[in-house]
Amino acid sequence: MEKVSLNLAETTIKMLGDRWKVQIIESLMDGTKRFGELKKELGSITQKVLTSNLRMLEENGILVRHVYAQIPPRVDYTLTSLGYNLKPVIDSMVAWAMEYRGSIVQEFNDIKEKGKAKIEDKIKDIKSNF
Repeated sequence: MEKVSLNLAETTIKMLGDRWKVQIIESLMDGTKRFGELKKELGSITQKVLTSNLRMLEENGILVRHVYAQIPPRVDYTLTSLGYNLKPVIDSMVAWAMEYRGSIVQEFNDIKEKGKAKIEDKIKDIKSNF
């Protein structure tokens, strides 16, 4: 694979690379939504985190923010064609994760256990010095 292709893949992963961005995009695949609708649908996301992620997605051309001149103010969010074109990418990522779920979980658990062991070793070293 060419270095340029790898850089583009890395850029895409960084652009989508957090828990909330993919969920926001998935939510907007159903159509335009207001901030409150997104917040309710996403559940535990804070207002600050949702606002930040929406801004980043807007800056990257994934969605458009529509502000309506009315009282009370109304704002909604819609995916751009670039955003809608992410559907097969996200679907492929989900399919890959489902296929390798067992391996991914095992790797995560192995890393977690290695981390615990290192911490326990450090604690033993510290205690032995006292």
